[in-house]
Amino acid sequence: MTKQRRTFSQEFKQEAVALVVEHGYSYAAARITATACLHGPHE
Repeated sequence: MTKQRRTFSQEFKQEAVALVVEHGYSYAAARITATACLHGPHE
């Protein structure tokens, strides 16, 4: 059984990189924040 690889949009990647490079976020924090920004607030 092969595991399917996740894909991320170019927008997600750019947002995550900007959070790390420009704002000093850790990789994990950038992933969480970028995901929240793209998907909006959870209800």
